[in-house]
Amino acid sequence: MSKQLKIAIQGERTSFHDMAGQSYFSPQKIEIVECRTFRQLCSEVMDRRADMAVMAIENTLAGSLLPNYSLLQEFPLYIIGETYLPIRHHLMALPGQALEDIHSVRSHPMALHQCSEFLEHHPGMNAVETDDTAGSARQIREEELFGIAAIAGKMTAEFYRLEILAEGIENLAQNYTRFLILSADKPELRSDCQKASVNFRLKHRIGALADVLNVFKNNNINLTKIQSIPVPGEPYEYLFLIEMEWEDYSNFEESIAEIERFTIELKILGIYRSGNKSIAAPQ
Repeated sequence: MSKQLKIAIQGERTSFHDMAGQSYFSPQKIEIVECRTFRQLCSEVMDRRADMAVMAIENTLAGSLLPNYSLLQEFPLYIIGETYLPIRHHLMALPGQALEDIHSVRSHPMALHQCSEFLEHHPGMNAVETDDTAGSARQIREEELFGIAAIAGKMTAEFYRLEILAEGIENLAQNYTRFLILSADKPELRSDCQKASVNFRLKHRIGALADVLNVFKNNNINLTKIQSIPVPGEPYEYLFLIEMEWEDYSNFEESIAEIERFTIELKILGIYRSGNKSIAAPQ
């Protein structure tokens, strides 16, 4: 019998990170290692207190989580996979209350941002940022907080026996978050890996980025993301992160070999299978 994997997540059980981890590793059962911050999440994996981690990296509404891309540069972790989770936010509170009874709404800043239109239409509800969606719901249940609601997923409402006062309050119905699967161990390259995340710094000359992009074009590499990331402690210096897919792995190898002459530093963050966007209905 194989040992149960310990998976670090930002937040608590029943959070969207928990749901993403359960989905990715299914049918294998996992043990969740709860982390308050993304930095702690990375440290748990680096210090071998967790086997792997699940980390949100971008959302269809809120965009990229730039601090998390910076953590990938700081910590020597490998991206070994990805998964997409449809996000549906619900407003929940202790039973027996109505919307007009709620004066405060707690949740993770990203969840509050994704539900900004609902909150604007309810000016009597004061938005309060917390570390976690599920943690906000847990506090309401444990402290029996009336007049206070949380924004979280349906699984969280069921687990903490809270009543959903408003369903699907996210700004966009097509609200997906992409999560990366991280490991401290470099995985063996699999034949079904067709996606990579790479970042690099360029020499200061006209057309340097265009030269790199042309290399990928000439090698039939499909670029799925281009993102500039500030370099901490070096004003006006940036890393470029590029994510790409291919049909022939040799095209990727040739591209990396060619762009090295244009870059100051080059780091392959991971080579992995592309995640499936056609997944179960949001909860």
